[in-house]
Amino acid sequence: MLENNNVVKKGLLLVISGPSGAGKGTICKELLEKNPDFWLSVSATTRAPRKNEQQGINYFFMTKEDFVDRLAKDDFLESAEVYGNYYGTPRESVISKIEEGKDVILEIDIQGALKVKESYPEGVFIFILPPSMDELKRRIIKRGSETEESLMRRFKSAYKEVNYVSKYNYAVMNDELSEAVEKIESIITAEKCSVERMKENILSKEGIIHEQLYD
Repeated sequence: MLENNNVVKKGLLLVISGPSGAGKGTICKELLEKNPDFWLSVSATTRAPRKNEQQGINYFFMTKEDFVDRLAKDDFLESAEVYGNYYGTPRESVISKIEEGKDVILEIDIQGALKVKESYPEGVFIFILPPSMDELKRRIIKRGSETEESLMRRFKSAYKEVNYVSKYNYAVMNDELSEAVEKIESIITAEKCSVERMKENILSKEGIIHEQLYD
């Protein structure tokens, strides 16, 4: 069998989420630094830009009217309303990068991730776990930005969120950052070698896919 070099291999949609304090943001930052070809998905929002935030880099800023109009057209992989403002993941920008062969990273909360799974089930869904709940609590406290009330609320929420791990394809424990990043890179490599994802590139000498392989 020959590989058709004219076929552009689609990229992966890598959805990374987990409870607050698990370190998903730090992991995504490290992944992007090690893999500059990865593309970080940028969310859309109707809230006003904050100081130093840039259009298309931090968020795609838009009016509520525009957001609602695009929402009606199913232009978002997922969306939510938070404190009167809308947030969403633009479908077109994500899918176009994937079609170009780019691996797209989407760092998102658990609720959003499950919505993405409904609209794009072929994504790779990775749940970031803390080494222990005690360590998770220590990390949240270390931030120094939580009141006692908000700390307990966030910690109780984390206990509930961990139960959603069974909805994901993979779970990665973030004990040592470098090891967690390496595990995710290994997941990406394995996913790209799956028969289902390589289907378009497994060709006969005549350039025809051996369909009987997938019966």
